Amino acid sequence: MTKIRHGNWRAGAILIIAASWADLATAQNAPGVIVAPAMERDVTPQFEHVGRVEAVETVELRARVQGFLEKRNFREGSEIEKGALMFIIEKAPYEVVVQERKADLAVAEATRKNAESDFKRKSSLVKRGNVSRASLDESRSLLEGGRATVLKAQSALREARLNLSYTEIRSPIAGKISRARYSVGNLVGSNSDPLATVTSVDPVYVTIAISEKQLINARKKGIDIDNPPVAPSLILTDGSRYPHGGNFDYLAPSVDQTTDTVVARAVFPNPKRVLLPGQFVTVIVREKIAVTKLAVPQSAVQQDSRGHFVLVVGRKNKVELRRITVGPQIERDWVVENGLASGERVITQGLQKVRPDMIVNPVLRKGS
Repeated sequence: MTKIRHGNWRAGAILIIAASWADLATAQNAPGVIVAPAMERDVTPQFEHVGRVEAVETVELRARVQGFLEKRNFREGSEIEKGALMFIIEKAPYEVVVQERKADLAVAEATRKNAESDFKRKSSLVKRGNVSRASLDESRSLLEGGRATVLKAQSALREARLNLSYTEIRSPIAGKISRARYSVGNLVGSNSDPLATVTSVDPVYVTIAISEKQLINARKKGIDIDNPPVAPSLILTDGSRYPHGGNFDYLAPSVDQTTDTVVARAVFPNPKRVLLPGQFVTVIVREKIAVTKLAVPQSAVQQDSRGHFVLVVGRKNKVELRRITVGPQIERDWVVENGLASGERVITQGLQKVRPDMIVNPVLRKGS
């Protein structure tokens, strides 16, 4: 019996030592990985929308009087100032009309003066009985007619001068001018197509379509829709961030029934003329109030046909695949809405060397 007990004791010891050696060998052979803890941080929620750049002002330059184009006073595609002279229509015919209307006014004023003198003379004579009342009434009628003729001549002169001023076509806004649709020498008039178009360049509008669902969620959060606490920014088509922020200034009063969206508009400064009307941009809508969210480095997040996941190093350094729901990307981190707990270690480097249920040798990432 003693020999049997001693034999059992030796066998158990050998098994324990063998298991320890196996664990040691497994730990020594475990691949090294870099891990970082899932950490809570203050996050400003943001959303991305496709936006289109629009001009704040667009003006068509049109001829208001008929005549031949005498001069084009700009370089096509150039930037112009407000009030700049763009086109000149031949002035001579309208200058002639102005002179004629001046002459008509002079004749009318002379006629009125004669009528005034005649009326004054007859007014004094009628008191002495030298002129009849009927003659005085006739003189008064001529005076009133003379005054009306002067007013009509003055109006005609103003119209002639106005038409003469229309021979100079100026830009009512500052901006960039398009190519000219008519060359010098062409006959143009009020029925002609626009001579050119001026488009303002600074600032510019950027419009986006907000879904009805997003609008409802914003109202549920108590957000002031007419004065939203969000600060929009832009990402250009080359991936670069536009250096100037904007402000929302308009929200459509109704939902577009064909798209179930509401148009929102933001204003952006454009001092270097980077933004052009018609251009597509990515609008980042970021709320101004930060919230606390769980986040992990973007390098830890992977994706397959079922969605996003991370590899977690759990107890005894065993790898576990964890399905997660992700939120927005914030700088180099990715917000995790659910699936992880604060402090859990996720693999950020060495992902290609491991698989679920493997034992690994984790090393904490610097700065974590």
